[in-house]
Amino acid sequence: MSLERYFRRYGKATFTLFLINVAVYVLESVLSGNPFSISIEVLARLGQWNYAVLNYGWWWQLLTAMFVHVGILHIGFNMYFLLMLGRQLEAILGPKRFIMVYMVSGLVGNLITLFVLPPNSVSAGASGALFGIVGTLIAIAGVVGRNMQGAIINAFVLFLINSILPGVNAFAHLGGLVTGIAIGYYYGTKIRRHLLAMQYGYGW
Repeated sequence: MSLERYFRRYGKATFTLFLINVAVYVLESVLSGNPFSISIEVLARLGQWNYAVLNYGWWWQLLTAMFVHVGILHIGFNMYFLLMLGRQLEAILGPKRFIMVYMVSGLVGNLITLFVLPPNSVSAGASGALFGIVGTLIAIAGVVGRNMQGAIINAFVLFLINSILPGVNAFAHLGGLVTGIAIGYYYGTKIRRHLLAMQYGYGW
């Protein structure tokens, strides 16, 4: 299967984000000298080291951290869910809005991490952005299906299941999820109005 067919299958934005994450992990592996587990020194440089952000002005880490992963299993699971869920959301919102969801959700999760976790904390991963994608999908389904209460319950049950393991950055997950729900509610409302307009034949 050619690269172009992967872009068509998973969506241009989704597969581009996948390739960026994989490329960054290859760089991490080379710098660490280990493709299975990334050294703390590399994670502190490329991921989010709270002390460096607050004291050295490395604010760019708030963005790069959402493309950095700590090990082969970490990136493997995250990229699987990015491809499976990302293509669904990209099909609904389009590539530009999908990238916005990824970046904004990841950024909010990393900002919460910055101000809640201790200064010496080092964090990395696309999980906050992925929870933003999940939250957006769930909220859109909740608004369109007129069951927002059930959607929110489902979202936070999913959050609890995926955030109780040791070493998991639950604050990034929560920040991304809440951001995604807010974005999903906004676009879900627009989609519902559009569907009603098509059903009853009036403008919106």
